[in-house]
Amino acid sequence: MPDYSEEIRELEEKIANTKYNKSTQYAIGLMKAKLARLKEKESLRGSGTKKSEGYDVRKTGDGTVILIGFPSVGKSTLLNDLTNAESKTAEYAFTTLKVIPGIMNYNDAKIQILDVPGIVSGAASGVGRGKEVLSVMRGADLALIIIDVNQPEHYPALLKEIYDANIRINKKSPDVKIVKTTTGGLRIASTIKLTKIDIETIKIVLKEFKIINADIIIRSDIDVDELIDVIEGNKKYIPALTIINKIDLATEEQIKKVVKNLKADLAISAKDKIYIEHLKELIFENLNLIRIYLKEPGKEPDLDVPLIIRRGYTVKDVCNKLHKDFISKFKFCRIWGRSSKFPGQKLMLDHKLEDKDILEIHLR
Repeated sequence: MPDYSEEIRELEEKIANTKYNKSTQYAIGLMKAKLARLKEKESLRGSGTKKSEGYDVRKTGDGTVILIGFPSVGKSTLLNDLTNAESKTAEYAFTTLKVIPGIMNYNDAKIQILDVPGIVSGAASGVGRGKEVLSVMRGADLALIIIDVNQPEHYPALLKEIYDANIRINKKSPDVKIVKTTTGGLRIASTIKLTKIDIETIKIVLKEFKIINADIIIRSDIDVDELIDVIEGNKKYIPALTIINKIDLATEEQIKKVVKNLKADLAISAKDKIYIEHLKELIFENLNLIRIYLKEPGKEPDLDVPLIIRRGYTVKDVCNKLHKDFISKFKFCRIWGRSSKFPGQKLMLDHKLEDKDILEIHLR
């Protein structure tokens, strides 16, 4: 199978050196589509040359968080701060050689934290176990991107590896539906005004991917990269927090500058356990976890062991989680808490629950 690396490099340079505007939008769109196709072929070529050694990680708890960063950024120390795990730490690179899980207990939730080997430039292409590490990231509910305060230049390099591994952080999947047809050409309908891409660019990108006949409905203001993501259909969308570590080794002015430039969510010292409790709170909030207390009719609620669910869950979601027969036998429920208009309000399956609600389910 041919090597496409040189063609990929040339296209990347050409795109980087072409100023984006209305007149170049079409050409850049075509180049990006060709680049995506070449990267797909190169990925297939690489996967056939050697068997990759993956990591078998069993998800457990109420959510899974992965610590991602370059070697020696302090991930192992941070894991030990957050959980009861004992991850080997040292002052040299590549200490962590396997995935080390730990459980963080916070607000009655059990949150799985994964410490993985540090990744390096070229990780998405397989350098330094990068593919295996990034494959673990695809299965996480939240990523903590850990950056050394004295090496902020690692941040864009890390983002590139994550992007090249087909992972999109802090983004929602574009609301675009593509239905291939046998005839009729490309029929494109948009429910909103498109400001980042025009219809002709959409058509040329689709044709580059051999999509000649299709009905396309666009409900979000996409750009060409997002269109390509939809066409390829292999992207993983997960939330992420940018955490600056080792603030014990920097001045206050330096910390402020790095936090501002990287738009970081928090600056900590894993070594000195500075702002670790704040980080736990951020993790809980960004996993969108809430606590629900269950109550049997005629009895007091169990306030010692809450049910941990995701924000936005309905009574129906809770019923599904509790027992397979609860939906078919459901009559009504009563709720005490923020989501009810008054204590003990009688509600049905589609009602959305809020943190610390007390839920009483009545069955037939």
